[in-house]
Amino acid sequence: MEIGKLFLTSISTGIITQDELGWITRNQLNFSRCELATALKLGQLIDAGQLQLGCRV
Repeated sequence: MEIGKLFLTSISTGIITQDELGWITRNQLNFSRCELATALKLGQLIDAGQLQLGCRV
């Protein structure tokens, strides 16, 4: 899994799953600065209510 692909999928569906959030937290120490900025943006979108925690069907 790549953070960029995860970001685009989450933005297009408006949903991020618990497994994806878990993957981000487990791998955040290995992220580049750009990947870290993308993960932070996902967090901001969740806080703003633009992304919801859930599951994709």
